[in-house]
Amino acid sequence: MSRGKDYVGPYRRLKRIRDGATCQIWEVIRDGDSKRLAAKLLQPEHAKKPEEIAFLKHEFEVANKFKHPNVIEVYEFNIDHGIAYLILELSAFKNLKLVLREGVEPLVPFIPKIIEQAAEGLKYVHEQGWIHRDIKPDNYLVSDQGDVKLIDFAIAVRPATGLAKLFSLRSKIAGTRSYMSPEQIRAESIDFRSDIYSFGCMLYELVTGKVPYTGLNAEDLLSKHIRAPVPSAHVTNHQLTPEFNALVMRMMGKTREERPASMDDFLKIFRGMRVFKVKLKA
Repeated sequence: MSRGKDYVGPYRRLKRIRDGATCQIWEVIRDGDSKRLAAKLLQPEHAKKPEEIAFLKHEFEVANKFKHPNVIEVYEFNIDHGIAYLILELSAFKNLKLVLREGVEPLVPFIPKIIEQAAEGLKYVHEQGWIHRDIKPDNYLVSDQGDVKLIDFAIAVRPATGLAKLFSLRSKIAGTRSYMSPEQIRAESIDFRSDIYSFGCMLYELVTGKVPYTGLNAEDLLSKHIRAPVPSAHVTNHQLTPEFNALVMRMMGKTREERPASMDDFLKIFRGMRVFKVKLKA
């Protein structure tokens, strides 16, 4: 018997946290339990679409065993009276993209910490054998003190191996246009270095307040990822060290071979440099 619109399964909805294009996030609580959790539900217009339900289920299958301080925990997938939902860790952190829209200045003292924690979360996901495929500020949560959690594993994939890699079939492009690697745009077989490209685009935005490429339309934007020169963040932010600027540009290399081989390699390089010429105090 349904408990009404105030419930999803055994979880009572307390307040809506955020709306996205296909999903909404609610703060919920299970009857008889004081622990607050988050529920990820499909927007009403998508609620009956099999492919969207499959994305939710896939996110659970990818992330339900993840256990890392910089990765959101995913606890449960279920369908109750035709409503598919995920239950996740409830975080008080803010969506990084929304924070950037309000202005990057308050984040500046915490940027080195944000970068390191964001990289640690992605490194962990890679170590579990998954390519995220949608690394961008929207998919990181950040606290006022610069603590970070990686979210949203709906389109994560395993790297192709063997014959699957050699004879990979072209497929529908998945990801977000402002952060997609050239090989992702071409629908080629991808590896962890595709995420590294996207991470580089995100770092560019984090230190400049804008995405690395814009276009007249979607096709123009994607073409720039493939063919346009790699932009220098230093042109916009003169406070960046040459070493950090060069690292971000390397991450956005047009070929995967130009980029750091792994997030572990990135972290080893990053920890040996400063982001800004002047050391900032939080």
